[in-house]
Amino acid sequence: MQTAIDERALSKLRWRCRRGLLENDLFVERFFARHAATLTASQASGLEALMDLADNDLLDLLLARKQPEGELLRDDVLEVLRLMRTPG
Repeated sequence: MQTAIDERALSKLRWRCRRGLLENDLFVERFFARHAATLTASQASGLEALMDLADNDLLDLLLARKQPEGELLRDDVLEVLRLMRTPG
């Protein structure tokens, strides 16, 4: 089991996750509200890979209009995407 990332790494990751589309920001903020305290290095890596996407591509993945492919077809990305897609 991986341990949670430290506060400094979490702060940097939050800054990195700011997006241009409000819809993406809503997914990201909900994710952090639920998982910030337990976010692992693997999950942080998956989240960073998603943040490398253009806003519209990210939104397509978050809304499940598209599925990850190529370099994004990794366990850490798939886990974070699943967590971000979970409603409620």
